Amino acid sequence: MGRFPFVTTELEPERALLVGVEQRDMRWPVERSLDELERLADTAGALAVGRLTQRLDRPNPRSFIGSGKLEELIGLVHRLDIDVVIFDDDLTPSQQSVLEKAVGEPVKIIDRTALILDIFGLHAQTREGRLQVQLAQLQYLLPRLRGMWSHLAKEQTRGGIGSRFGQGETQLEVDRRLVRNRIAVVKRELKEVEKRRGVQSKERVISPAFRVALAGYTNAGKSSLLNRLTGSNVLAQDKLFATLDPTTRAYHLPGGRSMTVTDTVGFIQKLPHGLVDAFKSTLSEVRDADLLLKVVDASDCNLIRQLEAVDRVLEEIGADKVRSCIVLNKGDLIDELERRDLIRLFPQGVLVSAATGDGIDDLVGRISLEASALDTLLDLVVPYKEGRLLRTLHECGTVLQEEYTEDGTRITVKVPMRFANTLERYRAH
Repeated sequence: MGRFPFVTTELEPERALLVGVEQRDMRWPVERSLDELERLADTAGALAVGRLTQRLDRPNPRSFIGSGKLEELIGLVHRLDIDVVIFDDDLTPSQQSVLEKAVGEPVKIIDRTALILDIFGLHAQTREGRLQVQLAQLQYLLPRLRGMWSHLAKEQTRGGIGSRFGQGETQLEVDRRLVRNRIAVVKRELKEVEKRRGVQSKERVISPAFRVALAGYTNAGKSSLLNRLTGSNVLAQDKLFATLDPTTRAYHLPGGRSMTVTDTVGFIQKLPHGLVDAFKSTLSEVRDADLLLKVVDASDCNLIRQLEAVDRVLEEIGADKVRSCIVLNKGDLIDELERRDLIRLFPQGVLVSAATGDGIDDLVGRISLEASALDTLLDLVVPYKEGRLLRTLHECGTVLQEEYTEDGTRITVKVPMRFANTLERYRAH
């Protein structure tokens, strides 16, 4: 089905008007939230040229904003030559319909979810990523299929030939059935992909390598940190959601112990639930990790709120119990006073700069400590014919003592608990 035809990346960027409603229970001030919406619009290729805000106890059930603000919105659309109006919160299909009729064609009315889905459609690279985005887009589109055949309905009201067949309604139902069928097909294809991912995941669980996953707010610098740690060249851009598909790289801790580092999609406030649901198989990389590095942009004044948004998504995908460490990235962009404040606020956190390399040694040391904390001590006898296992123990564990005996190599080693279960038959008696 392809990408949503919302905001397009043309040579001449579309002119966008941002609309936000301030409510009592908002976690973010409306202007801060609109700042982020503007960055999202920029990522999608639109130029935000105006803003409209309103304070309400709850959104208007008919038009989201009040009637007076709606008149103001219409005036701004014409005065600023607006192409697309982007609401910072989700619109119901009926609200979207009312707003579209009030503003008139060809101006588009979209909400935050539609914008994020459009960006994900732009950035998904793997087959699994594209299927996940397409599923979320189709599920978003289904209740919004309306009015596309209204010209036929108008013809029917005149009576005469063609008025007895209900063509407009029939065609709308055909469209809905086609979308439902496509959703079913995409879900089946995703299940096949997820089966393969499940096999790979089991192999990783059996693997003795220490598993580290990077999680955090979008644009916190996770990809840059992965590159700095492992010497890889994963795409790292100053754009929201530059990375969607998980990327795993190998790394050896001091002493030779092996580990894997996985970079995943960034989170954001008001991340569409359907998108989180569609990406759950991808986010299993986070859930199955031994250690979660919560990467935060130390230079962002919203870092506390961003961390709260990340924690909410982690809880939603069942990763909130994974052992974690807060990594305060972009330390090169803050002054000494800000550094002291952050260290006081996050005494267990690690302040680093993926750009300059400052603090990376401290982070590696912290990962080593966390890896050791999850280890169990074993006394093993490894037959000489199983030299590969001996190499694995050296790579993935901490060898404390080793001697050659008549039965094989006797080794005292600390290994990950999940790996210990596979070594029971080698225990020394």
